[in-house]
Amino acid sequence: MIARIFIYLILFITLPDIYLDLRFLKKRTRYLWWQRVLWWLPGAFMFAYTIVLATSRNFAPDAQWLLHLYLLLLGVIVAPKFVFALCSFLGWAHCRYHHTRTNWGNLVGLVLAWVMIACVVYGGTFGFSRLVVRNEEYYSADLPKAFDGYKIVHFTDAHVGTYGKRYAHVLDKAIENINKQGADMVVFTGDLQNMEPKELYPVLQTLEQVKAKDGVYSVLGNHDYSGYINASSATKVANERELISLQRQIGWDLLMNEHRVIRRGADSIVVAGMENDGRPPFPSKGDIAKTLAGVADGAFIVMLEHDPSSWRRTILPKSKAQLTLSGHTHAGQLKVFGWSPAAFSYSEWDGMYEEGGRAINVSAGMGGFIPFRLGASNEIVVITLRCKK
Repeated sequence: MIARIFIYLILFITLPDIYLDLRFLKKRTRYLWWQRVLWWLPGAFMFAYTIVLATSRNFAPDAQWLLHLYLLLLGVIVAPKFVFALCSFLGWAHCRYHHTRTNWGNLVGLVLAWVMIACVVYGGTFGFSRLVVRNEEYYSADLPKAFDGYKIVHFTDAHVGTYGKRYAHVLDKAIENINKQGADMVVFTGDLQNMEPKELYPVLQTLEQVKAKDGVYSVLGNHDYSGYINASSATKVANERELISLQRQIGWDLLMNEHRVIRRGADSIVVAGMENDGRPPFPSKGDIAKTLAGVADGAFIVMLEHDPSSWRRTILPKSKAQLTLSGHTHAGQLKVFGWSPAAFSYSEWDGMYEEGGRAINVSAGMGGFIPFRLGASNEIVVITLRCKK
């Protein structure tokens, strides 16, 4: 992860220190050598820390707390310093151009820096611990009458390797709330792990507590494959098999390009699960023809697919699935006034979207590779199916 953006991080760390040293500190007549050393010490530490993480053979170090600590330090030390330096520089340029003396960029930068520190601290503590239950209703003329009022609980992107002991209560609270809903069906739409299945062992007893009348159904997400570790092909295959086995061991019905039929008397609906159908660099293993093989033309289909970009690319044009449930985006784990950086990459990134009577629900998820959420809380979604006259 760090190696991919190493050069940008080094510039992000060093440029503010250089600017502030030249712009402010060098002008002080009593700026002693040891004061200069102290000023550069945090930056030098972050420089060295970046080099160490960049040498990790995997996407992230095995001790993931090292990455979490690094990102926290970036958020409370480096990023505020960068913002202040940028505002100060723009203010200085404005003064030079307009021949004025007061650099208001210094004040603006100082305020923004403190706001950023507050946001980082909140997002990594209270923000990541917050859980909301979102309720949605989906109306369809294709829904059999016996399933009017059918309740589905949708959760996704648990990334259980992130929780550890510090955030274990987040997962506990989510599972407790899922079971409180009295769902007919519970579905999980991928990214149960961060990198390797060994992350699941401390939470297996928690995960197996998820129950529903018609069962718990799941699919794989991009993190559930072996693309985030540097290992032999045999190791990667073994990891994927272990993850599949663990999901089935806890009682989840993992759907890998296949479907199941749920019955209520003479009526039925189909829950279908496609493997991850992502755009590069994410895995593209979905096979919608195989997933829906044998499904009748008039069937009501609930499609599980981790990556929401598949909805317009594959599901809408190549199937008649009425309702698709996805995750993957995390709503960027950051949402300000209803907007998220996820909007740059995805047309559907948070909430329920409809087109021509067909819909997709994209959940913000209930975890993340990084323990941070601001304005995009962990969530579980309760979807009630309704017959449309």
